[in-house]
Amino acid sequence: MKVGLFIPCYVNAIYPEVGVASYKLLDYLGVDVDYPIDQTCCGQPMANAGFEDKAIPLAKQFEELFGKYDYIVAPSASCAAFVKENYPRLLEKEQHFCRTSGKIYDLCEFLHDILKVDKLPGNFPHKVSVHNSCHGVRELHLSSASELNIPRYSKVRDLLSLIEGVEVLEPQKVDECCGFGGMFSIEEPSVSVCMGQDKVRNHMATGAEYITGADSSCLMHMQGVVSREKLPVKFIHVIQILAAGL
Repeated sequence: MKVGLFIPCYVNAIYPEVGVASYKLLDYLGVDVDYPIDQTCCGQPMANAGFEDKAIPLAKQFEELFGKYDYIVAPSASCAAFVKENYPRLLEKEQHFCRTSGKIYDLCEFLHDILKVDKLPGNFPHKVSVHNSCHGVRELHLSSASELNIPRYSKVRDLLSLIEGVEVLEPQKVDECCGFGGMFSIEEPSVSVCMGQDKVRNHMATGAEYITGADSSCLMHMQGVVSREKLPVKFIHVIQILAAGL
Protein backbone atom coordinates (compact mmCIF):
# COMPACT_ATOMS: atom_id res chain seq x y z
CA MET A 1 0.00 0.00 0.00
CA LYS A 2 1.54 3.29 -1.12
CA VAL A 3 -0.04 6.42 0.35
CA GLY A 4 0.34 10.03 -0.78
CA LEU A 5 0.04 12.60 2.01
CA PHE A 6 -1.76 15.76 0.90
CA ILE A 7 -1.27 18.72 3.26
CA PRO A 8 -3.68 21.54 2.27
CA CYS A 9 -2.15 24.96 1.72
CA TYR A 10 -3.63 26.62 4.80
CA VAL A 11 -2.48 23.73 7.01
CA ASN A 12 1.02 24.00 5.54
CA ALA A 13 1.11 27.76 6.06
CA ILE A 14 -0.60 28.15 9.44
CA TYR A 15 -0.69 24.75 11.15
CA PRO A 16 2.44 22.87 9.96
CA GLU A 17 2.39 20.88 13.22
CA VAL A 18 -0.76 19.13 11.94
CA GLY A 19 1.13 18.00 8.83
CA VAL A 20 4.02 16.73 10.94
CA ALA A 21 1.64 14.83 13.24
CA SER A 22 -0.07 13.29 10.20
CA TYR A 23 3.20 11.96 8.81
CA LYS A 24 4.40 10.69 12.20
CA LEU A 25 1.14 8.85 12.82
CA LEU A 26 1.07 7.16 9.42
CA ASP A 27 4.73 6.21 9.74
CA TYR A 28 4.13 4.74 13.21
CA LEU A 29 1.30 2.63 11.81
CA GLY A 30 3.65 1.13 9.23
CA VAL A 31 2.19 2.93 6.21
CA ASP A 32 4.48 3.47 3.20
CA VAL A 33 3.80 7.20 3.05
CA ASP A 34 5.15 9.77 0.61
CA TYR A 35 4.87 13.57 0.56
CA PRO A 36 4.98 14.95 -3.00
CA ILE A 37 7.02 18.11 -2.58
CA ASP A 38 5.42 19.99 -5.52
CA GLN A 39 1.86 19.83 -4.19
CA THR A 40 -0.17 23.03 -4.00
CA CYS A 41 -3.71 24.18 -3.23
CA CYS A 42 -6.48 21.81 -4.38
CA GLY A 43 -8.43 24.70 -5.93
CA GLN A 44 -11.30 24.85 -3.48
CA PRO A 45 -11.02 28.62 -2.73
CA MET A 46 -11.24 29.50 -6.44
CA ALA A 47 -14.19 27.21 -7.07
CA ASN A 48 -16.06 28.42 -3.97
CA ALA A 49 -15.55 32.01 -5.08
CA GLY A 50 -17.22 31.30 -8.43
CA PHE A 51 -14.07 30.82 -10.50
CA GLU A 52 -14.21 27.09 -11.15
CA ASP A 53 -12.11 27.25 -14.29
CA LYS A 54 -9.23 28.67 -12.24
CA ALA A 55 -9.29 25.45 -10.18
CA ILE A 56 -8.86 23.15 -13.20
CA PRO A 57 -5.06 23.60 -13.61
CA LEU A 58 -4.65 22.81 -9.91
CA ALA A 59 -6.84 19.73 -10.27
CA LYS A 60 -4.71 18.57 -13.21
CA GLN A 61 -1.52 19.08 -11.22
CA PHE A 62 -3.02 17.20 -8.27
CA GLU A 63 -3.89 14.34 -10.62
CA GLU A 64 -0.34 14.24 -11.95
CA LEU A 65 1.22 14.20 -8.49
CA PHE A 66 -1.19 11.92 -6.65
CA GLY A 67 -2.68 9.68 -9.32
CA LYS A 68 0.03 7.03 -8.86
CA TYR A 69 -0.77 6.29 -5.20
CA ASP A 70 -3.07 3.57 -3.89
CA TYR A 71 -4.56 6.03 -1.40
CA ILE A 72 -4.39 9.78 -0.82
CA VAL A 73 -4.95 11.11 2.70
CA ALA A 74 -5.35 14.64 4.04
CA PRO A 75 -5.82 16.05 7.56
CA SER A 76 -8.72 18.14 6.25
CA ALA A 77 -12.24 16.90 5.65
CA SER A 78 -13.01 20.02 3.63
CA CYS A 79 -10.20 19.64 1.09
CA ALA A 80 -10.61 15.86 0.84
CA ALA A 81 -14.32 16.35 0.16
CA PHE A 82 -13.60 18.94 -2.54
CA VAL A 83 -11.35 16.55 -4.44
CA LYS A 84 -13.73 13.64 -3.97
CA GLU A 85 -16.92 15.45 -4.95
CA ASN A 86 -15.80 18.04 -7.50
CA TYR A 87 -12.72 16.83 -9.37
CA PRO A 88 -14.58 14.40 -11.67
CA ARG A 89 -16.83 17.21 -12.91
CA LEU A 90 -14.01 19.77 -13.21
CA LEU A 91 -11.68 17.43 -15.08
CA GLU A 92 -14.45 16.28 -17.40
CA LYS A 93 -14.32 19.77 -18.92
CA GLU A 94 -10.79 18.90 -20.06
CA GLN A 95 -11.88 15.43 -21.19
CA HIS A 96 -9.70 14.04 -18.42
CA PHE A 97 -10.80 10.99 -16.43
CA CYS A 98 -10.30 11.64 -12.71
CA ARG A 99 -8.14 9.03 -10.96
CA THR A 100 -7.85 10.68 -7.54
CA SER A 101 -11.49 11.15 -6.54
CA GLY A 102 -11.99 7.53 -5.52
CA LYS A 103 -8.65 7.34 -3.69
CA ILE A 104 -8.78 10.32 -1.37
CA TYR A 105 -9.74 10.10 2.30
CA ASP A 106 -9.75 12.40 5.25
CA LEU A 107 -7.04 11.02 7.54
CA CYS A 108 -9.53 10.10 10.29
CA GLU A 109 -11.66 8.29 7.73
CA PHE A 110 -8.60 6.42 6.46
CA LEU A 111 -7.51 5.38 9.95
CA HIS A 112 -11.01 4.22 10.87
CA ASP A 113 -12.27 2.62 7.66
CA ILE A 114 -9.15 1.45 5.78
CA LEU A 115 -6.49 0.77 8.40
CA LYS A 116 -9.13 -0.10 11.03
CA VAL A 117 -6.85 1.15 13.82
CA ASP A 118 -7.81 -0.36 17.18
CA LYS A 119 -4.82 0.66 19.32
CA LEU A 120 -2.72 3.80 19.75
CA PRO A 121 0.03 4.52 22.28
CA GLY A 122 -0.70 8.15 23.19
CA ASN A 123 -1.80 9.81 26.40
CA PHE A 124 -3.81 13.04 26.47
CA PRO A 125 -5.26 13.65 29.97
CA HIS A 126 -7.71 16.40 29.04
CA LYS A 127 -11.39 17.04 28.36
CA VAL A 128 -11.99 17.66 24.66
CA SER A 129 -15.15 18.73 22.85
CA VAL A 130 -15.46 17.32 19.33
CA HIS A 131 -16.37 19.68 16.51
CA ASN A 132 -18.11 17.92 13.63
CA SER A 133 -17.46 19.96 10.49
CA CYS A 134 -20.12 20.20 7.78
CA HIS A 135 -17.98 18.61 5.04
CA GLY A 136 -16.89 15.83 7.36
CA VAL A 137 -20.44 14.97 8.40
CA ARG A 138 -22.42 15.38 5.21
CA GLU A 139 -19.94 14.58 2.45
CA LEU A 140 -17.43 12.20 4.04
CA HIS A 141 -19.74 10.71 6.69
CA LEU A 142 -17.25 11.00 9.54
CA SER A 143 -20.28 11.03 11.81
CA SER A 144 -24.02 10.60 11.47
CA ALA A 145 -26.00 13.69 10.49
CA SER A 146 -28.42 14.70 13.24
CA GLU A 147 -31.25 15.38 10.79
CA LEU A 148 -31.27 11.74 9.66
CA ASN A 149 -33.14 9.02 11.54
CA ILE A 150 -30.18 6.64 11.65
CA PRO A 151 -28.11 5.13 14.49
CA ARG A 152 -25.67 7.64 15.98
CA TYR A 153 -21.98 7.14 15.18
CA SER A 154 -18.77 9.15 15.14
CA LYS A 155 -15.52 7.92 13.65
CA VAL A 156 -13.61 10.73 15.35
CA ARG A 157 -14.97 9.70 18.76
CA ASP A 158 -14.09 6.09 18.04
CA LEU A 159 -10.47 7.06 17.32
CA LEU A 160 -10.17 9.37 20.32
CA SER A 161 -11.41 6.57 22.58
CA LEU A 162 -8.14 4.75 21.82
CA ILE A 163 -6.10 7.46 23.57
CA GLU A 164 -5.46 7.01 27.28
CA GLY A 165 -6.64 9.79 29.58
CA VAL A 166 -8.83 11.74 27.13
CA GLU A 167 -12.42 12.55 28.08
CA VAL A 168 -14.46 13.03 24.90
CA LEU A 169 -17.42 15.41 24.99
CA GLU A 170 -19.81 16.82 22.40
CA PRO A 171 -21.80 20.07 22.41
CA GLN A 172 -25.51 20.62 22.06
CA LYS A 173 -26.51 20.93 18.38
CA VAL A 174 -23.74 18.46 17.75
CA ASP A 175 -23.23 19.09 14.03
CA GLU A 176 -24.41 22.68 13.65
CA CYS A 177 -22.15 24.78 11.40
CA CYS A 178 -19.55 26.98 13.10
CA GLY A 179 -20.10 29.70 10.49
CA PHE A 180 -16.79 29.51 8.65
CA GLY A 181 -17.88 28.00 5.36
CA GLY A 182 -14.91 29.33 3.38
CA MET A 183 -16.22 32.19 1.23
CA PHE A 184 -19.30 32.49 3.45
CA SER A 185 -17.16 33.99 6.22
CA ILE A 186 -15.88 36.60 3.73
CA GLU A 187 -19.21 37.44 2.13
CA GLU A 188 -21.34 37.33 5.31
CA PRO A 189 -18.89 38.19 8.10
CA SER A 190 -21.47 39.35 10.65
CA VAL A 191 -23.55 36.18 10.35
CA SER A 192 -20.41 34.07 10.31
CA VAL A 193 -19.13 35.61 13.57
CA CYS A 194 -22.49 35.15 15.31
CA MET A 195 -22.56 31.48 14.29
CA GLY A 196 -18.99 31.09 15.55
CA GLN A 197 -19.87 32.67 18.89
CA ASP A 198 -22.86 30.34 19.31
CA LYS A 199 -20.75 27.31 18.48
CA VAL A 200 -17.96 28.28 20.86
CA ARG A 201 -20.47 28.78 23.69
CA ASN A 202 -21.92 25.32 23.08
CA HIS A 203 -18.46 23.75 23.11
CA MET A 204 -17.44 25.58 26.28
CA ALA A 205 -20.65 24.55 28.04
CA THR A 206 -19.35 20.96 28.00
CA GLY A 207 -16.55 21.97 30.38
CA ALA A 208 -13.90 21.00 27.83
CA GLU A 209 -10.33 22.31 28.00
CA TYR A 210 -9.86 21.83 24.24
CA ILE A 211 -12.02 22.00 21.13
CA THR A 212 -10.87 19.48 18.54
CA GLY A 213 -11.94 18.30 15.10
CA ALA A 214 -10.83 17.11 11.68
CA ASP A 215 -10.84 20.55 9.98
CA SER A 216 -8.28 23.20 10.88
CA SER A 217 -10.35 25.78 9.00
CA CYS A 218 -13.29 25.42 11.40
CA LEU A 219 -10.97 25.39 14.41
CA MET A 220 -9.24 28.53 13.06
CA HIS A 221 -12.57 30.34 12.74
CA MET A 222 -13.63 29.49 16.29
CA GLN A 223 -10.15 30.28 17.60
CA GLY A 224 -10.58 33.79 16.19
CA VAL A 225 -13.73 34.21 18.29
CA VAL A 226 -11.95 32.88 21.38
CA SER A 227 -8.91 35.13 20.86
CA ARG A 228 -11.01 38.27 20.43
CA GLU A 229 -13.17 37.52 23.46
CA LYS A 230 -10.27 36.13 25.56
CA LEU A 231 -12.12 32.93 26.43
CA PRO A 232 -10.46 30.11 28.41
CA VAL A 233 -10.47 27.25 25.92
CA LYS A 234 -7.76 25.89 23.61
CA PHE A 235 -7.75 24.26 20.18
CA ILE A 236 -6.01 21.19 18.83
CA HIS A 237 -6.47 19.14 15.65
CA VAL A 238 -7.65 15.60 16.31
CA ILE A 239 -4.61 14.15 14.54
CA GLN A 240 -2.33 15.88 17.04
CA ILE A 241 -4.16 14.08 19.86
CA LEU A 242 -3.97 10.74 18.04
CA ALA A 243 -0.24 11.27 17.51
CA ALA A 244 0.40 12.30 21.12
CA GLY A 245 3.56 10.68 22.45
CA LEU A 246 4.99 9.64 19.07
